[in-house]
Amino acid sequence: MDAYRGFVMLLMAAELLQFHRLHEAFPSSVLWGLLAYHQSHVEWAGCSLHDLIQPSFSFLVGVALPYSLASRLGRGQSLQTQFSHALRRSLILILLGIFLRSTHREQTYFTFEDTLTQIGLGYPFLFLLGTTRPRTQWIALAGILVGYWLLFVLYPAPGPNFAYEAVGVPPDWPEHYTGLAAHFNKNSNAAWAFDRWFLNLFPREKSFLFNGGGYATLSFIPTLGTMLLGLLAGQWLRAGLPARALLRRFLIAGAVGLALGLLLDVTGLCPIVKRIWTPAWVLFSGGWCCWLMALFYGLIDVAGKRRWAFFLTVIGMNSIAIYCLVHLIDQFIINSFHIHLGHGPFQVLGPAYEPLLTGAATLGVFYLILLWMYRRRLFIRI
Repeated sequence: MDAYRGFVMLLMAAELLQFHRLHEAFPSSVLWGLLAYHQSHVEWAGCSLHDLIQPSFSFLVGVALPYSLASRLGRGQSLQTQFSHALRRSLILILLGIFLRSTHREQTYFTFEDTLTQIGLGYPFLFLLGTTRPRTQWIALAGILVGYWLLFVLYPAPGPNFAYEAVGVPPDWPEHYTGLAAHFNKNSNAAWAFDRWFLNLFPREKSFLFNGGGYATLSFIPTLGTMLLGLLAGQWLRAGLPARALLRRFLIAGAVGLALGLLLDVTGLCPIVKRIWTPAWVLFSGGWCCWLMALFYGLIDVAGKRRWAFFLTVIGMNSIAIYCLVHLIDQFIINSFHIHLGHGPFQVLGPAYEPLLTGAATLGVFYLILLWMYRRRLFIRI
C-alpha cells in the first residue's frame, strides 16, 4: 500500500520534469509525445496515466481505513471518539487544500475541487460507512453512482443557443456531447450550476462564473464512491484470504470496473470524464486502481520482491509531506539552483533538456528530505 501510494505521489511530483517542453522541442519524437500525454490530464473524456493520480490517492484512503479502525478499536477508542477524529481530519484536509490553492493569490481562494478538499468533504461519510457491513457499503456505492447520474441527467442539457464562450468553452470544442451525454458537457451541467451558487457564497476577488478546467465541488460525492471501492479492497486485504485468491479477486474486480465504465461510455449513458468524476469514471478508474493494487500486491506480498519498492515506500509513507513540498517550495529550489549554480549544469545535454534536468534535480532534493524524515521516523499524518 505504501509503495502504491509512493508511486502515485511520484507521478504527481514528476510534473517537474516537464515532458511537454521536450515534446514541444522535438514534436516528431514518439517517446516525448507519449510521456507528455501521460503527464497531463486529458481535455475532457478519456484517461491518461496522470488522470489516475487523484482516484488512486482517494482509493488508498479507503484501503487504509479498515486498518485505522482496527488499530483505534484495539486501543480502546469508542466510535464517538473515532468519529470526532474523522471530523477533525476532514476539516484539516479541507483547510490545507484551500491554503495550498491560495498560495500566491491576493486573498483566500475558496475552492473545493482539489484532491485534499474532495477527500476531506467525503471522509466523514466514508468513516461512517466503514463501520457498517459490506452489504450496506455496496448499496451505498450503487446509490451514489445512480443518484449522481440522475442529478446530471435531470438537469436541463445546454440548448443550441447556449453561450459556451461565457463559460470558457469554445462553441466548436470537439468534446461537446449530444443526446443523453450532453448533460455531462463542460461548464453547462448540474455540478457547474451548483458552483455558480455555492462558490459565490464565499468572499472572492470577482464572482465565480466557471472553472477553467470544468472541475466541480460536487465531485466529492462520486469521489466518495472511489473511496468506498478502496474501503472494500482494504477489507479484502484484512480478511485473511489466501494470497493468490486475493490477487485473483483484485484482477477480476478491476476487469469488471473497466468493462462497466466502458459500457456506460460507448452506449452514451454516461461518458468517462474525470474532471466531473462521472459514475462511469468511478467504475473505470476504480478498475485501474484495483489492477494497480494487484500489481503492487503481487510483486511485493506474493512474489516477495520488496527491495525495489523501498524508493517508493519512502515517498508513500510521507505522502502529505511530498504533496506540500511540491506545492510550496518547488520554485524556491529551482531558483536556488539557478542562483548558485547558474543554468550551465542543466544544459549539458542542450538547452531543450534544461527543464528536465532542473526538475530531476528538484525531485532529488525532495527525495533526500523524505529519506531524512523516513530514517528519523518523522511521518506527517492527519
